[in-house]
Amino acid sequence: MFFILDKGEVKSDLVQLRRDILDAHIPEGGYRLVEARDPDRDRTAGGSAYSPAVGDWRSARAAIYERLIAEELGEDESGAFLVWGDPALYDSTLGILEEILDRGAVAFSYDVVPGVSSVSALVARHRTGLNRVARPVQITTGRRLAEGFPDGVDDVVVMLDAHQTFRRYADEDIDIYWGAYIGTPDEILVSGPLAEVAPLIEELRAEARERKGWVMDTYLLRRNPGS
Repeated sequence: MFFILDKGEVKSDLVQLRRDILDAHIPEGGYRLVEARDPDRDRTAGGSAYSPAVGDWRSARAAIYERLIAEELGEDESGAFLVWGDPALYDSTLGILEEILDRGAVAFSYDVVPGVSSVSALVARHRTGLNRVARPVQITTGRRLAEGFPDGVDDVVVMLDAHQTFRRYADEDIDIYWGAYIGTPDEILVSGPLAEVAPLIEELRAEARERKGWVMDTYLLRRNPGS
C-alpha cells in the first residue's frame, strides 16, 4: 500500500509522477493506493511565527497519517510514503511518523529507503560537484541565505527559496547552478555567472509558475576565490 497526500489540482502532476513510478516497477494490480488531501499551511507566517506555523501544519498532517495507518493498513500489510526530494533534507515525513508513534494510538516500525535527492540530482545534471578540494559545502534555505552568506563557506546549496534570494548576491563574483522540476519532463537548468544569468532565472521561474501554478527549484551558489 502506498499513501499519497494530494496537494490539489495545481500539483496533481506530482501525484501522477508517483503513479508512473509505481506502474513502471510494480506488476499491474500489485499495489493499492490510498490518497488524502494535504492540509493547507499558513505561508504568510514570518519571523517568530514561522516555526509555530510549520509545527501546526505538521501536526495536522500527523493526524491524517495516523488515521490512514489505523483505518487502511491491515496488521500484516506494509505501507509506504514516496517522498519527493529526500526525507533527510527539509522534509517532515520522518518527524511526523515519530509524532504519531509518540501519541501511542497506533504502533508500527518503519525503515527509510534512500533515493536520489534533489541536491544530488541538481549537481549531476550540471555535471559538477557539491564542493571543491578541501573546502566545505553548506545546505541551507532561502530564509537563512537572506541573513547573509555563511561564514567560511564558498559553496552553498539553497532550497525552499520562494523569493529568489540569490538576487542579493548578483554583484559578487559567484556562479550559480540552478534547476527547477529536477528529474521530471519539465526540468529547467541554468548555470553561469550569477550577475549574467540571474535575470534569465527570474524570467524562466516566473514563466514556469504561470504555466504550472507552482515551482520547486534548488540551486548551488559557488563563490569564486578572492571575491
